Amino acid sequence: MEFLVGGLAVVVLYLFSSLRIIRQYERAVSFFLGRYWGTKGPGLVFIPAVFAHAKRISLRIMALDITPQDVITRDNVSVKVNAVLYMRVVDPGRAVIEIEDYLYATSQLAQTTLRSVLGEVELDELLADREKINGILKRIIDERSDAWGIEVSAVEVKDVDLPETMKRAMARQAEAERERRAKVINAQGELQASETLAQAARMLSTEPNAFQLRYLQTVAEIAAENNSTTIFPIPVELFRPFLQSVAGSPSAIPRQVSTPGAPAPPEPSKALAPSAEESGMPAQELKELMARLRIEAARTAQGHDE
Repeated sequence: MEFLVGGLAVVVLYLFSSLRIIRQYERAVSFFLGRYWGTKGPGLVFIPAVFAHAKRISLRIMALDITPQDVITRDNVSVKVNAVLYMRVVDPGRAVIEIEDYLYATSQLAQTTLRSVLGEVELDELLADREKINGILKRIIDERSDAWGIEVSAVEVKDVDLPETMKRAMARQAEAERERRAKVINAQGELQASETLAQAARMLSTEPNAFQLRYLQTVAEIAAENNSTTIFPIPVELFRPFLQSVAGSPSAIPRQVSTPGAPAPPEPSKALAPSAEESGMPAQELKELMARLRIEAARTAQGHDE
């Protein structure tokens, strides 16, 4: 009787010791007498304590830091690049049976793939088009680790460490590019300003009164400032009507000044007296014009004698 009670107690203790609690994010890959017995979990599972054993595998997404790699790009630039890999186990059985250490193997695969992929791209593409490179890395690593029951969700290039000489060269290139853009913008502004000024000049030339209005506007702007000295710009266009009227008046005829010993100038009546047919003027107007010329010539002679 005591033997039965002792044996029952041993059996109960063995059963309790064979129970395992597997968390929701875990799976237990069990082996019975060395053979694959299945993947158990989550919850309370029975795994014989003596004849079987199990290995817990997490199904959560893990982030693996890829150590910095010295890479020579396609355009022969030496850079140091590091990245991060996001992965998770989708088949715990294959992750245990097919590979000894799936974390180490995936990390090494990511390092070699990073060096090989970045060696085929140029530096400008590496700096400007990281999304494309991340996609290539993810596709290659995911295809090669699929046999291990691993799913790669993302690969991100974190940092690209450039040599100091390359940083200075890129800084000079960026500065030269900014100067080029500034010169182009300045030239375009000058071109647009010249076109606008030419258009304004053409519009002002069609309206003579526009010059006077512009002059008055300029005077108003100058008067707005309390200056002790005020300069009034006078456009030449304001004097054009006066110059034309003076040029057409009889007093605009040039006068000759006699010097001692010089022959006397010819009389205006003889020098400037054309015939009525030559001048095309009526006889009465021609006589009046000749009379005015004689009076002017007399005054000039009198002033010279005095």
